[in-house]
Amino acid sequence: MKPLRTAFVVACLAVPAPYALGADTHPAPAPLIGTWSLDTSRLPMPPDQRPKSVTFRFAEAGVDRLTTQVDIVYAPGQEVHSTSTTPLDGTYVVIENSPEADHVALRKPTPNVLVMALQKDGVLVSTRTYAVTPDGRNLVETVVYPGTERDSAMRANYFTRVR
Repeated sequence: MKPLRTAFVVACLAVPAPYALGADTHPAPAPLIGTWSLDTSRLPMPPDQRPKSVTFRFAEAGVDRLTTQVDIVYAPGQEVHSTSTTPLDGTYVVIENSPEADHVALRKPTPNVLVMALQKDGVLVSTRTYAVTPDGRNLVETVVYPGTERDSAMRANYFTRVR
């Protein structure tokens, strides 16, 4: 057993004591799980070109799997709804209806961090790291673009927890 998994098993073995004392038996959700809304006012583009809204939903989809839904309403009003259910082992899977990518791979190195690689036509188009703030209310997305065709190789986007 790997050291991290051993620590997790040991921690789980310590959990039953509070249950015997009548404590709340509902485990806390993982920090990333929930619905997040992008603060479009902070996007590095003219206000009339910013999307009207961007919403991310992260949901557990079994052991070491995550379902990601992204809903975007662009400035002119067209909507895009993309989804994927992805193992957290770095394996690429298909994204349905994404304008940016056709495949995604995920890793979750800690409960409050998610690393995402997006690929289109077999080429890496961006890497994104999502980090939940300690208070659990905000999510910072750091986007890294490969290559030299963009003005900035890296940018940050800011989300607020909706639920």
